[in-house]
Amino acid sequence: MNRLIYFFLVILVIIKTPLLTGCANIIPPTGGLRDTLPPVLVKSMPDNYNLHFRGKIITFNFNEYIELNEINKNLIVSPVPKSDPRITSNLKTITVKLRDTLEPNTTYSLNFGRAIRDINEGNVFKNFTYVFTTGPYIDSMQFSGKVILAATGKIDSTLIVILHTKTDDSAVAKDRPRYFTNLDTGGNFVFRHIQPGTYVIYALKDESGQKKYLTKTQSFAFADSPVVIQQNNTPITLYAYEDTAGARITKKTISKTGAAKKTEKEKRLIVQLNLPSGQLDLLSTLEMQFQTPLKFFDSSKVRFTDENFKDITQFYYAEDSNRKKITIFYNWVMDTKYHIIASKEFAEDTLGGKLLKTDTISFKTKKESDYGSVRLRFINLDLKKNPVLQFVQSDAVKEAYIFGSSNIYFKKLFVPGDYELRILYDDNKNGVWDPGEFFNKHKQPEKVKPIRQKLTVKSNWDNETDIVL
Repeated sequence: MNRLIYFFLVILVIIKTPLLTGCANIIPPTGGLRDTLPPVLVKSMPDNYNLHFRGKIITFNFNEYIELNEINKNLIVSPVPKSDPRITSNLKTITVKLRDTLEPNTTYSLNFGRAIRDINEGNVFKNFTYVFTTGPYIDSMQFSGKVILAATGKIDSTLIVILHTKTDDSAVAKDRPRYFTNLDTGGNFVFRHIQPGTYVIYALKDESGQKKYLTKTQSFAFADSPVVIQQNNTPITLYAYEDTAGARITKKTISKTGAAKKTEKEKRLIVQLNLPSGQLDLLSTLEMQFQTPLKFFDSSKVRFTDENFKDITQFYYAEDSNRKKITIFYNWVMDTKYHIIASKEFAEDTLGGKLLKTDTISFKTKKESDYGSVRLRFINLDLKKNPVLQFVQSDAVKEAYIFGSSNIYFKKLFVPGDYELRILYDDNKNGVWDPGEFFNKHKQPEKVKPIRQKLTVKSNWDNETDIVL
C-alpha cells in the first residue's frame, strides 16, 4: 500500500514540474543600486604629511575614473603662492605640478574643496587636503571664527577670509595675503596648518580673484587689532559691510532704434505715479516718476484739487536731484478722493517729450480699516545700545522705529503684510544703519541683529505679540 502511494506521488511531481517552470517570467537585471560613494584615494606620491619635501610633482591615484570640477574656484593653496600649481587629471590619476619656489621650514596644504568627483555619478570627494612641509615638522596651529553681514545679521558664504603678515593698512589693497580660506554655509571659517605668529585678518568679496580690497562697494570686514595665533586661540567674529555712498554710476548710451525711435517721433512724456489700484497709501507721499530727466517743470500748470475740483493750496512740491521724480507733500485725509490736473505744457523732458493733451488723474486715499495696529513688547531689550526696530520685506527696510521704551504701539496705520524684524544698534543715534570705514579711521560698521520671530500684520486687526531677545 505504501509503495502504491509513493508511486502516485512521483507521477504527480513529474506532471506538475513542467507546468510550474512553464509559468515562470523572465525579468531582466535591474543594474543594481545607484553608486553614491565618492572616489577613494588609493595612493599619493609622496605620502600625505610628508616631511622634508623637495619635489615639484605630486600624484594621487583613485579607485575609479575621476574628473576635476572648477579646480581654480575650489582649490585653496596655503600659503598663497605667486603662481598657482598646474593640476591635471587622467583616468584615475590627478597630477599636481608646483610652479613656485618652496620656502624653507614651511608647511603647505592643498585643499581641493569640491573639485574631485567620479565621472559616472558625479560623487564628490569633499575637502580632500594634502599636507607637506619643507621642514622637520608639520605646523599644527589653527584659527577659526565667523563672518556676519553687519547691515542684516545674515550670512554670505561667498566671502573669503585672509591673513596678512604685514600690519600696515595698504597691504590688504596691494599685497597677496599669506593665507586665505572660504566660509561654510553658516559663515564659519577655519585656518589649519598655519605658522604661529601675528596676523592681520580680513574678510572680503573676491569677485576679481586678486584677494584684495579694491573698492568701497566691495563687501569687507576687518578685526580691530592683529591676532596672535598660538595654541588655544579664541574664535573671532567679523562684521562685513559695503559702502555704496560713493559708488559711481555708469552712464549708458541708448541706441535710437525700435521703441526709442517711436518715443522720439511722438516726443511723449511718460509719467508714472505710485497709485496701485488708484489708491494712495496714507503712510507715503504722492510721487510722479519720469523715465527721462526733466528739462523744466512748471508747477503753475498743475492743479491739485479735492473731490469737487476745488483747488487745494496747503501742499508743496519737491524735485529730486536727478530731475526724474516730483513728490507732492500734503496732510492726506483717509478715505478721500483727490484729482491732479496737468496741462500738456506742465513739464518737458530732455528729449523734448510732453503730454499729448491735458491729463486728469483721480485717486483715493486708503481707509483706516485697510491698516492694522501693532503692539509689540520686547523682553531683555538693552536700551543703552540705542536700539532701532526695523520692519523688513524682501530685504528692504520698510519701517524703522527708535525705541523710547520696551513697548511699541502703532495705532491703526500699519501696512498689512509679513515682516522680518531686525534690531539696529545705532551708535551715532541717527536712526539709520551706517557702514564702517577702514582706511584712516578703522571704524567698525553698526551692527544689526535679526529676530527669529516673524510678524504678520492683518488689516483692521489689533496685532499684538511679545518678543524675547
